Amino acid sequence: MTTKYGFEKVEGVNIFYREAGSRENPTLLLLHGFPSSSHMYRNLIGELEDEYHIVAPDYPGFGNSDQPSTSEFTYTFDNLAHLINAFTEQMNLDNYILYVHDYGAPVGFRLARMHPERVQAIISQNGNAYEDGIGESWAPMRAHWEDPENPANIREMLHMLTPELTKYQYINGTRNPEAISPDNWNMDQVALTRPGNQDIQLALFYDYQNNLKQYPVWQEYFKNYQPPLLAAWGKNDLFFGPEGALAFQKDLNDVEIHLLNTGHFPLEEDLEISVSLIRSFLAKRLTHTLKSDN
Repeated sequence: MTTKYGFEKVEGVNIFYREAGSRENPTLLLLHGFPSSSHMYRNLIGELEDEYHIVAPDYPGFGNSDQPSTSEFTYTFDNLAHLINAFTEQMNLDNYILYVHDYGAPVGFRLARMHPERVQAIISQNGNAYEDGIGESWAPMRAHWEDPENPANIREMLHMLTPELTKYQYINGTRNPEAISPDNWNMDQVALTRPGNQDIQLALFYDYQNNLKQYPVWQEYFKNYQPPLLAAWGKNDLFFGPEGALAFQKDLNDVEIHLLNTGHFPLEEDLEISVSLIRSFLAKRLTHTLKSDN
């Protein structure tokens, strides 16, 4: 099997996606984080395509998808979720295993709330849903939410878009930084430096406060629908601490938590461990469900 690359036009926006595996198999919907794209899943796709149908889209303004301006598209997580939900429907993804990382969590958990019947299980790799996971590193972001017109706060946010910070997100907390390919941050930076992208990222930074307001709603979803959840979490993450992974135990009865000794992008350093955990988790939790769906 090989990965296919395509575009799906959704409400006038060309959404780029990677797809692999047979549609006869259970679907894994991979939702990427910041500042990345579906490129972050390239190695995972190759490891799992024999057993799963895999679809990994890029959000508008990220990766290879269209980048409508902020005057043409309102960049909020509500809108990203709305567009990705429409994408899944156009791709005829009737049900799926939801895989979320970073920004993928506020997009994915909104999808789960919209259509809980479609979500067979959740894999969260540094995809946060609890205040427990928000630490001191968020102080500049919180300051920006309080006073978004303050030049000092804007400078702090723009610093997040620099090549130095993009690279830092990939190597911080890793055991062996020299093993992390620079292709990661160099490709991300191409998108971040496109004309107009800065405005997009600032809009999403400001809107992120509304994700925290949604945490109780997502937690209620967990309590009511009890999706099986695997948290394979880089415990040295600068943004989302291990407390965010452990917090899933508050509301879910069937949850498996593994704290990996790496940073924000566990797939870069702990791909084999992640693949093993995913295969084991899905085999044990969803055998009956997956057979009945197929």
